[in-house]
Parts: sequence; structure tokens; C-alpha cells
Amino acid sequence: MVNEYVILVDEQDNDIGVMEKMQAHQEGLLHRAFSIFIFNDKKELLLQQRALSKYHSAGLWTNTCCSHPRPNETIKDAANRRLFEEMGLSCDLKIETNFIYKTPFDNGLTEHELDYVLMGATNQNPTINKEEVENYKWMLMTDIKKDIISNPNQYTSWFKIALEKVF
Repeated sequence: MVNEYVILVDEQDNDIGVMEKMQAHQEGLLHRAFSIFIFNDKKELLLQQRALSKYHSAGLWTNTCCSHPRPNETIKDAANRRLFEEMGLSCDLKIETNFIYKTPFDNGLTEHELDYVLMGATNQNPTINKEEVENYKWMLMTDIKKDIISNPNQYTSWFKIALEKVF
């Protein structure tokens, strides 16, 4: 397996270094990330269930796609790359906003991210990469919010934070 690296940043999103992804999560260091939200014409959001083999948040439901840009890769280029790698989709993505969050996990890892939110639209169903994604579904935002209230432990922490901050 090839080591993946993340871009360490300060709270103003200035690059301050590069670190191996797992080490950054072990140390809880702030790094750049992105979360993609893809909607269809029915105003449904495409959700993915994270693969059961993921090193954290395995099997949880989340937004369409999340990841980290590589060194010397723009947010939009990284988002387009990962959207295709994970979901087999390509569409026009627009950066909407960003926010910082920090979430510790039971396995000792911590997500501490400056997370860019990108949005796009398609009516195409994904062709999921089973190494990354267990399943997918389209849901209306009102239904997602109700389900999160009823089943909060079935959703990723950053997805719940993004919903509060963006929607």
C-alpha cells in the first residue's frame, strides 16, 4: 500500500507542512480535507456508507465523498479525482464554504480538518468502489435530518457537523 500524505495547515489555511496521513490522524494535527455533496433533480442527496474495512467510521453513512487533497493538488482537482475513484461519477463541483472540526475516535485516531464543502449535481447512479464504499442511497435532506435524530450513531461526525454549518 502506498503511503498517502496530507497537507498540514494553520487555521487560516496556510500550508505549514506535509505529513503521512495516518501519522496526522494519530497526532490530531490540522490538515486540509474536503466533503462533496451531490444532489439530483429531485433534490435528494447522494449518501455513501463507508466501507466496513475503513480505519475509522467504518460502515457509517456520510455525504457523497470525502478525502484529502495531495500535496500540490487543488481542492477541486482532488475532489474530482476522489469522486470518480470512490463513486465512478464526474460532475461540475463548486466550492461552497469551509469549516474546521476536530473529532477523536475510539481507536485513538483524531480527525482535525479544515474541511472544504463542494456541491454538484447529477441524476446518474454511482458505480461504487467496494474498497471505499459499502453502499449508497439517495435521500431528501428533511429525511436525513430526521434519521440523524433517530439514529445519530449511524452517521459520521463530520457529516453531522457539515449539515449544521452548511444546511
